[in-house]
Amino acid sequence: MAPPSLRISNLSKTYSNGVRALREIKLEIPSGIFGLLGKNGAGKSTLMRTLATLQPADEGEAYLDEVSLLEDYQEARRLIGYLPQEMGVYPHMSARETLEYFTGLKGLAGEIDVSEALARVNLADVADQRLDTFSGGMRRRFGIAVAFLGQPRLVIVDEPTAGLDPFERRRFQHLLLTAAEDCVLILSSHIVEDIADLANRMAILNDGALVAEGVPEELVKGLNGKVWHRAIGHRDLSHWQKKVQVLSWRPQSGGHVLRVYSESCPGEGFEPAEPDLEDLYAHRVGGAP
Repeated sequence: MAPPSLRISNLSKTYSNGVRALREIKLEIPSGIFGLLGKNGAGKSTLMRTLATLQPADEGEAYLDEVSLLEDYQEARRLIGYLPQEMGVYPHMSARETLEYFTGLKGLAGEIDVSEALARVNLADVADQRLDTFSGGMRRRFGIAVAFLGQPRLVIVDEPTAGLDPFERRRFQHLLLTAAEDCVLILSSHIVEDIADLANRMAILNDGALVAEGVPEELVKGLNGKVWHRAIGHRDLSHWQKKVQVLSWRPQSGGHVLRVYSESCPGEGFEPAEPDLEDLYAHRVGGAP
């Protein structure tokens, strides 16, 4: 079977309160991990719910291979796995019982080895443990087992590492990398490190519009020679925010390390800095020229 691909054309959505959540989104997404980056309210959740067939769009098209995600709901849902940020489960059921329940809902009863599915996400030893006793990281891993039932061709994961400790976050990232080998996996996050660590390609949404799309490393290269840094006192931050486009400030003893965007050296004391994905995100979302 050929690797899956996702094609989105002119996708738009305006809510009844007048908020334009999506503005003519156009994307071509190949197999692998695709990062969707944006602040809260940027349109990420609307885009994901639309692609997951959970809400209609006002205009546009979205095709997974040759299947319309906006018209052929029944066929589309057979091909989609979805892990929302907050996954509802029956707390008094065990992991094994709940996964068997989900296989039935997806029409896969008797076709899935539930024990094997739990083993793939390192939950075999707690298969008969109640889900309300699981840690946050264990619940996210269980959610991956559910999302990948039936070898879906599109998997949508919302804020996958939110609330996880650093060790569990790394384990979960490894799990996503190994699970996403034969599908399109859309990873939505406002955590820049998740996208930098995992995504082959990415997009940045801001106020419902697509403001950047491509290979993360190539996008960051566009800032070469335009990111500067210097140490400042903590009382000087507001002064520099009025004077230059501040990308970020990072605390250090007695003050901050300031990172700014500028076509040329913005002032005495600034030195060139190696740009990173956080700089790109701040630059595009900040709307600098």
